[in-house]
Amino acid sequence: MPPSDSVRKARPSIATPPAPHEPFWVFGYGSLMWKPGFEYEERVPGLLRGFHRSLCVYSNRHRGTFECPGLVMGLDRGGACKGIAFRIAPERVEATHAYLTEREQLSRVYIEVFPQIGLSDGRRIRALAYVVDRTHRQYAGKLAHEEIIRLVQQGSGQSGACRDYVLNTLASMEEMGVSDHALDWLKPALSGAR
Repeated sequence: MPPSDSVRKARPSIATPPAPHEPFWVFGYGSLMWKPGFEYEERVPGLLRGFHRSLCVYSNRHRGTFECPGLVMGLDRGGACKGIAFRIAPERVEATHAYLTEREQLSRVYIEVFPQIGLSDGRRIRALAYVVDRTHRQYAGKLAHEEIIRLVQQGSGQSGACRDYVLNTLASMEEMGVSDHALDWLKPALSGAR
């Protein structure tokens, strides 16, 4: 049974979601790469242009608290981002979207978009992705290295330590052969700081 239109229109988007008969994909660039938390039919490396991966979101739930926030990834404007695209079976779209809404959208710091993704096998698809809302109070913007380390070291929330989140994301990027000059300094910095 094809997913209902209500699933695809449940949250604001700056792009039109795929039609009900089109395959439904999700693009992961942070913890979704190494801990998707949903069932999928395919897992394929992909490239998103127009946004880059950035530690630019204060976390006060999953990897921090209001009193002691952590810092997590967001897709911010400009550049490009290599991540993982997951194809969801039609009968799993509604449950997957509900799960992702609970996981990613509690505070609405992200906006749902459905951009074009170039897959490593040459296909071009559209996928659900979460880009950061720069007007949201949790948007941290570009921070000094020292402040990033402080927030990552102090953050711990419902999903665990912020440091583990960052190191797992960096390990997933390394596994994919992704080098990101804006984040490459983090692994040695975090490995030396306890």
